[in-house]
Formats: sequence, structure tokens, C-alpha cells
Amino acid sequence: MMRSSRLFRDGAVTFALLAILAFLALKLNNRPELVQTGRFYAIDGDTLSAHGERLRLKGIDAPEYRQRCRRDGADWACGEEARKALVTIIKIGAPECRGRDRDRYGRLLVTCVVGDLDINAAMVRNGMALSYGGYAAEERMARQAKAGVWAGDFERPSDYRREERLEHSAGGDPMTGLIEYLRGIVGWSAQ
Repeated sequence: MMRSSRLFRDGAVTFALLAILAFLALKLNNRPELVQTGRFYAIDGDTLSAHGERLRLKGIDAPEYRQRCRRDGADWACGEEARKALVTIIKIGAPECRGRDRDRYGRLLVTCVVGDLDINAAMVRNGMALSYGGYAAEERMARQAKAGVWAGDFERPSDYRREERLEHSAGGDPMTGLIEYLRGIVGWSAQ
């Protein structure tokens, strides 16, 4: 009898925990979708600003504004060009951006459209952004067409940002930044 009461208690506790988890999942999935329309300002190739809020284009990663790439043996300002491409797209009509989630910096993650044009997809298809969890087919098209950054050599935006952080933390010396980064990973202190 003792065993069956313990089994019943464990089953009831398990059921209660599952019910709580289901309730929390339901609450998280019921976050309202936020919609932004109107005038947008392009900060870079994958970030917009509207009404004092920053919006990150979901599923893409564009070169950073100061990032440079190589094409035909010469440097070109791929980050500036990515921003210009986004500016051009948002000027062709009245953009509408929708999203529920936020990134670690508090930016609303959005998918934007102008009429029937998916802006996020267009940036990847034009080679001005890379697929980042979405838009893989558009990236394949851009690669095949050697569009935008795919026309030459470039550093992935995430790698560029990581190197910038390392250099900044090292005061401009990349070796010191790398050593500090490795120390942080291993847990060594710089005493």
C-alpha cells in the first residue's frame, strides 16, 4: 500500500509539473505580434529604426557598416553598400515589419515587407546579407549569381564582429585580444 501511494503521489506531481509547463508554453506562444509601419531609418544592412525602437531583420546577417570586402582585387565598402541596398528597398513603398521575439540586445526581431516583397529575403537574394537561420534558398541563388558579397572575398559578419570585440578589448592589439579571449574561455585570470 505504501508503494502505491508513493506511485500515486509521484504521478500527481509529474502531472502538475507538466500542466504548469504547458501553461507557461501557452503563455509564451501567445505574445502579441508587434507591427511597425511608417517611416524607417536604416542603421545598417539588417537593422532598422522606427519610432525610437531598433528592429533587427530576422533570419539574416548583413556586413557591419564599417566592414570592407574584396572584389576584383580591390577593397569595397560592403557594409555601407548593404545599408544603401536596404535604404533603396524601404523607399519603394510603405514597409510593414512584424515580430514577436527580441534578440539579446532588446531589438525586436522582424520580417518586413513592402507590398509582396519580403525585404529580408531580398537582402539575401541580392547578396547584401547572409542567411542566418532562414533564407537558405535565397543565399544559394546569390552565391550562384555571384551577387553582392558573393562576387569576391568577405569575412562573415559574425566573424568580423568577434574580431572587432577582440581588438577593442586589447586596445587595438589583436594578439593581446586573442590571449584575453582564450583566458576567458579557460578561466585563467590575468593577475
